[in-house]
Amino acid sequence: MSIPGQTFNDRLQAQKEAKLEMLKRAKAKQLDPAEKAKLMEERAARNAAREEREAKRLAEKAAEREREKAEKQERERKKKLAEEARKKAQEEMIRAQKAARDAKYAARKARKGRR
Repeated sequence: MSIPGQTFNDRLQAQKEAKLEMLKRAKAKQLDPAEKAKLMEERAARNAAREEREAKRLAEKAAEREREKAEKQERERKKKLAEEARKKAQEEMIRAQKAARDAKYAARKARKGRR
């Protein structure tokens, strides 16, 4: 005198029915082989395109790194040349100042010698 669905066997039967229903739904959702093959081809095409884009992007990044490296080397070279030119100009200015000072000293000495 139990309520239907309350005994162990009733619960087992309900579980089996639920499982069979779930399998039927899964089978209904399953794709037919032709459609599945078509979807796999589309996926493969997308993956190939993605790989191609990725390879292109990596190549562009490598080229960009090389370009930046070359630009940095060129900047360093120009900076070094500018530094050398500045040093030469500084030395030349010092030499000119010494020459002017020596000329001034020689002129003063020549004037004193004439008196």
